[in-house]
Amino acid sequence: MASLSMEGVILAVILGTLAGIVYSLRILVLVERRIARIDMNIERMTGRVLKEEQRIESEERKIERNLRSRKSRKTSRKKRR
Repeated sequence: MASLSMEGVILAVILGTLAGIVYSLRILVLVERRIARIDMNIERMTGRVLKEEQRIESEERKIERNLRSRKSRKTSRKKRR
């Protein structure tokens, strides 16, 4: 077996460190992509909830208008008597 000189050991440590950095960056990129996909899904869900909320509020306004008009008809009938 060949023994490594001090320069060989230093070179091996540097290469190992660089390999670790590259691997860590790769993992970081994968995690960032996953987070971006999650963010896009959250935005889509938020948009759907907003549309549903607007639809519900619109229906609520229609119902309130109908109730007001019925109430005003009843009060006008009572005044006629």
